Amino acid sequence: MNQDYGIRAFQRQIEALYYDRDAARGVDRTFLWFVEEVGELAKELRRQPTDRERLQEEIGDVFAWLTTLASLLEIDLADAARRYADGCPKCAQTPCAC
Repeated sequence: MNQDYGIRAFQRQIEALYYDRDAARGVDRTFLWFVEEVGELAKELRRQPTDRERLQEEIGDVFAWLTTLASLLEIDLADAARRYADGCPKCAQTPCAC
């Protein structure tokens, strides 16, 4: 199986679900939704004790909104992730040695 199939499949699914609505909202307002989701993730991270299920949901929401932004900006997330395929983009080491 292609290494980045999962990311591409996820991006296509998010596009099928939300692209028309997100495109109508525009990049600026979609970015605000993304930031709001990051804020919700931050709240969950600070909560003690942490709720793993809620953290997973919030991380999924952040990933979905980031995916939507990438699609609106015509960026393939699998291509963007490829930047890290050979290690740290700066030092090319795994783990990073910077």
